[in-house]
Amino acid sequence: MKFKATALLISSLLVLAGCDQAEKSAQQLMGKAAESAKQAIDDTHKAAEQALSDATGGLISKKESEKESEKTESSSQEI
Repeated sequence: MKFKATALLISSLLVLAGCDQAEKSAQQLMGKAAESAKQAIDDTHKAAEQALSDATGGLISKKESEKESEKTESSSQEI
């Protein structure tokens, strides 16, 4: 009887250890997938900005830069 209980306890510990390792592996894979997705989004955004800039001759980018500088100046004046 003791042998069965011991075997059951050991096998339970092995299963738990296996589950813990599987969870860690899954978290690593999710982290890598999230990083890859973020990189793809960043690359797509950069390409879209470049295409828009090329299509408009850079007019939109210049206007956005001016607006951002105005925001920066106004927020620094508020402080």
